[in-house]
Amino acid sequence: MRRAMRAAAVGLAVVVLASGCATPPGAPPWPRPTDLAARAEAAGLHDVWGQRLAEHIHTHLTITDGGEPVVVPGNIGHSAKQRFAAEIHTHDTSGIVHVESPERRTFTLGQFFDEWDVSLGPAHVGGLHGDLTVWVDGRRYYANPRSIELRDLEQVDLVVTTIGEVPHRPPAFDWPPQYH
Repeated sequence: MRRAMRAAAVGLAVVVLASGCATPPGAPPWPRPTDLAARAEAAGLHDVWGQRLAEHIHTHLTITDGGEPVVVPGNIGHSAKQRFAAEIHTHDTSGIVHVESPERRTFTLGQFFDEWDVSLGPAHVGGLHGDLTVWVDGRRYYANPRSIELRDLEQVDLVVTTIGEVPHRPPAFDWPPQYH
């Protein structure tokens, strides 16, 4: 009996990890990871510090929990001191996610969350559970939010509400002039 239960638990863990929904951390704030190289590798990203870039994208990410904003930390995947910049990273707490790559390819929100070490799935953001409503540039998004492609000057809103509560989309992000 114990062996069957252990095998079932291992099987469940494999399914959960393979789906990109590892055990969610607790409630926010979720700090930036300190092992930048390991987190980048876990997300399938590389250090591109000092490389010539073929792609430069900025996507704004807003996360709200019951109407309260969740801070996206600065320097996820980036450190000037360590001379490290993953292809996806943040510089500050504005919610602007930078994609800087020597090659043009698709980068996803799921990769950013893997790098941040915060789980993201169709029904949760980290340890936040309830109803997850997703908007991309003001349009409802019904697929798994991990699959959202990061595109230039788009806004991604992840809104977690109590089950049954009506979600409200955050106001449009006012992009600073240097991004236009």
